[in-house]
Amino acid sequence: MDDRIRRKSCFLEHAVLSPAAAFADESRGRQRPEEECPVRTSFQRDRDRIIHCNSFRRLKHKTQVFLSPEGDHYRTRLTHTLEVAQIARTIARALDLNEDLTEAIALGHDLGHTPFGHAGERALDAVCSTGFRHYRQSLRVVDVLEKDGQGLNLTYEVRNGIVCHTKGTEAFTLEGRIVRLADRIAYINHDIDDAVRAGVMLESDIPPHIRDVLGETKTERIDHLVLSAIEHSKSTIELGSTDAALFEELHDFMFRNVYTNPQCKSEESKAIDMIQWLFGFYMDKPELLPENYRRIAELDGKERAVCDFVAGMTDRYAVSTFESFFVPKSWMY
Repeated sequence: MDDRIRRKSCFLEHAVLSPAAAFADESRGRQRPEEECPVRTSFQRDRDRIIHCNSFRRLKHKTQVFLSPEGDHYRTRLTHTLEVAQIARTIARALDLNEDLTEAIALGHDLGHTPFGHAGERALDAVCSTGFRHYRQSLRVVDVLEKDGQGLNLTYEVRNGIVCHTKGTEAFTLEGRIVRLADRIAYINHDIDDAVRAGVMLESDIPPHIRDVLGETKTERIDHLVLSAIEHSKSTIELGSTDAALFEELHDFMFRNVYTNPQCKSEESKAIDMIQWLFGFYMDKPELLPENYRRIAELDGKERAVCDFVAGMTDRYAVSTFESFFVPKSWMY
């Protein structure tokens, strides 16, 4: 099959998108050269590789804020990822930036997150000699861990957006910077929604001067912040100054009232202990690691392999593994 479809897509990118956009046919390339797909651009191909990988599917059983919540409507790491992608695509489309690249980064940004959310991240950071950050682990997932050690061989632009989606150095593409902002817009607003559902707070608890500007409801706030980003982003991606200041106040409010709330964090110490016990157990018994992680131990060291294995667990797999080793079973006679 010839490549007319892909070349048409690339032509349309140059015809429609802003000169500041990242263009698929001008990508800095992949770690390992490979033939182009005749139908999909390189960024579309990256998006598809992420959606079809094992780590993406495991996100549906990884906690967002509430550990092992009872109820079907609380967010998981997967639903968070989809909400980030939706917000990011809306902003990218309005700014005439590359929607395919934006979506690929958004879908891949949390692939390296631990079980039990940031509690699991803190647990591994405390016991790994090199530290642990989920954004660096997300890059390791796509570079090394997926496809039995081959990685997904993504483009530089997607990889850069994934590792730069949180604090610190910004992504070099505007599309990557959109994902960083969309991530914050998504998690703060859906965390409010989940906290209200859990009875931790009411939306009316948000200070009135914030609600008066950003909006009274989740929908109003997301709409307002997305429109603010579209209106004020030029050479970089940003909110209007008033909106940015109020958004920071909203984050501080959530930190005081939800993220450190004992009702939300009542089980967190147990989750941290569980992750660290599992880490210590496999450090003592690396021969019990799955075969692909034993290969990692031979190449990159035991600690790296154990960290990769534990970080990749879902919440329920971590619990069942812990129970199988540390909780005595009933004796049948």
